[in-house]
Amino acid sequence: MNTLNVTSNTAAPLGLYLHVPFCATRCGYCDFNTYTAGELGADGESGPQQQWFTAVATELRLAAEQLGTARPVSTIFVGGGTPSLLGGAGLARLLGLARDHFTLAPDAEITTESNPESTSREFFDSIAAAGYTRVSLGMQSAAPHVLATLDRTHTPGRPVAAAREARAAGIGHVNLDLIYGTPGETDADLSRSLDAVLDAGVDHVSAYALIVEDGTALARKVRRGELPAPDDDVLAARYELIDTRLQAAGLRWYEVSNWASNETARCRHNLGYWDSADWWGIGPGAHSHVGGTRWWNRKHPARYAEMLAGADLPVDGSEKLSEAEMHTERVMLAIRRREGLPVGELDTAERDRADAIVETGLLVREADRLVLTDRGRLLADGVVRDLLVARTPQS
Repeated sequence: MNTLNVTSNTAAPLGLYLHVPFCATRCGYCDFNTYTAGELGADGESGPQQQWFTAVATELRLAAEQLGTARPVSTIFVGGGTPSLLGGAGLARLLGLARDHFTLAPDAEITTESNPESTSREFFDSIAAAGYTRVSLGMQSAAPHVLATLDRTHTPGRPVAAAREARAAGIGHVNLDLIYGTPGETDADLSRSLDAVLDAGVDHVSAYALIVEDGTALARKVRRGELPAPDDDVLAARYELIDTRLQAAGLRWYEVSNWASNETARCRHNLGYWDSADWWGIGPGAHSHVGGTRWWNRKHPARYAEMLAGADLPVDGSEKLSEAEMHTERVMLAIRRREGLPVGELDTAERDRADAIVETGLLVREADRLVLTDRGRLLADGVVRDLLVARTPQS
């Protein structure tokens, strides 16, 4: 049996990520580890889904044996793929499997991603009854031609209706995802999308600049000249528009791409990632991090299931992070957050470089922390590079 040499602090909180690899169709911009029924060689989804459920149950058992059952789970995040394709009963079953092997904290945050088109009021009633406390809905845009460019299948008004249904079902926190900078999108298109988001009354919004990922249908269209590549200046202007509208509506940024109405509306599971906390990723291609060790699972659902059928952890690769690598990650992640980067995290040379960046107006000192300014958020990656310019993984 495969095992992992990880140090588990049984008193520290733990996150679980559960990866659902199924999608009805493949969006042109997506490079996630997802599969349609046709790609899995199935006429329908029941066969692959049942095989996946069996494998997930085994991995949850092996993970609990590795970590110890005393370790509390503070957050669960079901991502994909399209978790809502499992239906309310399937998502309830999945959460039940996690509860079979782990103890959930009394205030555990339990999130599922959902495609608005595969949800309904009955779906939200079902997952609320099962214990889900948060739902993240993929909206992307309210403009039909933008959705068409992204190969999204939902109708423009459905995300708002779904968000209202989720809240009416008693789900305490609802997020809508936006993508900005799609070729053909105008300022007016984005403004209408923001109107819809605010009309939905959600307490959390995530907004991501479109990235053209290698190997996607969108990348092929850009390479052939059928679509223009996203323009950096346009992306910056769109981000400023999003931030202005959301903050005026009472949604404050707490991470460069995320806004929440208050602290309790923040995604605690993602905060665990950004704090370099421990999480175990369950499912095909899922990534994990425990005690400074990172590993990732076999990507294809069939190969993933085959390993677990033999009672082996489905690990495809792993790495033990060096202190230099952990430092780089702490800087990269902390600088993107509203609380900022503790100055004490930096060595003398990095502090000198931070002082120089403060002079440029991209960072500001707030007590013992360095926080991005509004302009600095537009250039966050560059700020990180300038802070760490002299550091290498071997240093």
